[in-house]
Amino acid sequence: MARVKRGTTTKARHKRVLEQAKGYFGRRKNTIRIARQAVEKAGQYAYRDRKVKKRSFRALWIQRINAAVREQGLTYGVFMHGTKLAGIEIDRKVMADLAMHEPDIFKAIIAQVQTALDAKPAMAA
Repeated sequence: MARVKRGTTTKARHKRVLEQAKGYFGRRKNTIRIARQAVEKAGQYAYRDRKVKKRSFRALWIQRINAAVREQGLTYGVFMHGTKLAGIEIDRKVMADLAMHEPDIFKAIIAQVQTALDAKPAMAA
């Protein structure tokens, strides 16, 4: 059986990890053991924060919609309920963009929501 020398595969694996650790501080960028730990941890943070990013943006959209709606005398929850009643199927991302950049169009949407809310019979107390 011939002897297999494995230096090239190890070097390639180490090179890949060290390239991923490029820009890190201290031994994290040039010592394979520490670089591997740093790269693995960075990957965990990246995976987790891709999910967190979606949450943060949704929260931002809700805050922007709420701020725009409160200027017109509604709250966010009542407004979103009104959009369901009015049959408006615009998502929060677009709604927040309209509230910021197209206030006239957003006021028209609020007017539609107001009419839908007024048309709904009041609940018996």
